[in-house]
Amino acid sequence: MKKALIIITLCIVYCTLCISQNIYKFAIHEEINSKTWIYTKKALEEAKDVNPDLIVLHLNTYGGEVVYADSIRTAILRCETPIVAYIDNNAASAGALISIACDRIYMRTGSQIGAATVVNGVDGSAMPDKYQSYMRATMRATAESHGKDSLDRWRRNPLIAEAMVDESIYIENLIDSGKILTFTTQEAIAHRYCEAEVTTFEDVLEAEGYEAQKCEITEYKPSLYDKLKGTLMGTALRSILIMLIIGGIYYELQQPGIGLPLAVAITAAVLYFAPLYLDGLAAYWEIAVFIIGIVLLLLELFVIPGFGIAGIGGILCVIFALVTAMLNNDFFDFTPIVIPDLNQALLTVLLGLILGTILVIYLVSKIGTKGMFSRLALSKEQITTDGYVGVPTEQISIVGHEGIATTDLRPSGKVTINGKHYDAVSQYGDFIEKGSKIKVTKYEATQVYVRAEN
Repeated sequence: MKKALIIITLCIVYCTLCISQNIYKFAIHEEINSKTWIYTKKALEEAKDVNPDLIVLHLNTYGGEVVYADSIRTAILRCETPIVAYIDNNAASAGALISIACDRIYMRTGSQIGAATVVNGVDGSAMPDKYQSYMRATMRATAESHGKDSLDRWRRNPLIAEAMVDESIYIENLIDSGKILTFTTQEAIAHRYCEAEVTTFEDVLEAEGYEAQKCEITEYKPSLYDKLKGTLMGTALRSILIMLIIGGIYYELQQPGIGLPLAVAITAAVLYFAPLYLDGLAAYWEIAVFIIGIVLLLLELFVIPGFGIAGIGGILCVIFALVTAMLNNDFFDFTPIVIPDLNQALLTVLLGLILGTILVIYLVSKIGTKGMFSRLALSKEQITTDGYVGVPTEQISIVGHEGIATTDLRPSGKVTINGKHYDAVSQYGDFIEKGSKIKVTKYEATQVYVRAEN
């Protein structure tokens, strides 16, 4: 009986040693943005199906957008499977935040971690203290999440994490005020921000107590759909899409019929909302609000005289829909929204509106001139040597004459002058009711202009 128990025990131990251990690996080797956030989400979702013993994040980044970095670090903190960071050269700025969120950190020789000050993406200057304050708190909270050891020491000192953001932090024998903290590999080890120095991915597994040869490694590979979705959700591209929506609608309203500008605006709107809808951010009601805004603007331009409630309401609806589509909310419950997400959404939409306005002004000044825009307007002169004959126009002679509006002018319509019917436009764009007395104020570019006579 005793021998049998020994044999069974040995068999169990042997089987345990022979069973391969599951390791899941994914990488962030570029700027922290919408694409890396989507990759991280998909990787952690895929890891649930694999049910690994350990997840290794292979990290090499100079940082990126704080909003997406905060989302990644939250996902890592909430993951039930242990996640270790393998810093292969750089974990700067947003990369430092993501690294600190991991359960353990391993750094390759010559690597760095730190320098997490929030900067302006345009010129690299430090953002106002409102942004720095949020980043300081986020870094502290992330470090504190790892708790203390048996000697009541922080496993990750929160003050050190804060010093990576705030240059005013002073830590004796470590960093003077006026400097942002960045650790080398050995410095990180000395201050408990790195478990060990490694050279390869296999070294990370060995440091975690696994035999690399016996591990079954699954690596996340982003699909073409993931890459496309991540690109479409980029802040810069979304601003460009908003610019195309605004510019397309404007130019469509300036020409008769339906043409290319409307097709561009619709395509841009689909590309803007589709990835947000698939990501669970944009809901039916937000898309409906956007469509309502466009309808109100059309009504203001073609049906309702002047510019009033409908036009203002349409603009507000469009802006509201574009902003809320990027925010995590449950219908009109906006409590899940955090300030950085809101700032990011407002900045993206504002940038798109500004770019759209600049595009409209630029194209208006270029259409019909030399270059690629010369084909968008007629510029041919009709001269007599080419066979063109100038014919006197009767409309010129009616300038100053009075008549009657035979239809509503909204602002265009028909008028009767001296017993003849003419197409006319209200000179000031105001509404002229059918039957009102009018006076011809000018004739320009084959167009009769009138005003109401009170």
